[in-house]
Amino acid sequence: MSYSRKDNPYEAPKKYWSEAEAKVKIAAYCAYQERCQMEVRNKLHERGIYGEKAEDLIADMISEGFLNEERFAQAFVRGKYRLKKWGRNRIVQELKFKQISANCIKSGLKEINPEEYWEILLRETEKKLRMVKESDEFRKKHKTFQYLMSKGFEQDLIQSALEELI
Repeated sequence: MSYSRKDNPYEAPKKYWSEAEAKVKIAAYCAYQERCQMEVRNKLHERGIYGEKAEDLIADMISEGFLNEERFAQAFVRGKYRLKKWGRNRIVQELKFKQISANCIKSGLKEINPEEYWEILLRETEKKLRMVKESDEFRKKHKTFQYLMSKGFEQDLIQSALEELI
């Protein structure tokens, strides 16, 4: 029988936090790395804090500077595009999933240097072209194109990169 992670009877239940304990723990959680409101809200829900109490704690974290969605979006964009080599589309999709506002997303995307973005796309294209073991040139290009689309790069940029390299 298979259990989902939440229903696993062998996993010890999470300890619920008191309000005072929650404020200290959430401050530490936010100080460790940039977080968005959704992540903090989910953490509070895991620990048994819901509704107005959770929203008050989030408001406290914002007023004390522990939580800032614009700062989160900028850090998220920097990390995903430099380390994970994601394209703009994938980054925007993930930020929307985390319920980040359009203004914060726009601010975060300013972290992307167009020249560096193009170089990353070229390197990823080159790497994938070397990895694809297809004798048919069309299929090789198609597989590379699909891979780069899944990483979130724009269709026109992928076409340009493929034309430049092939």
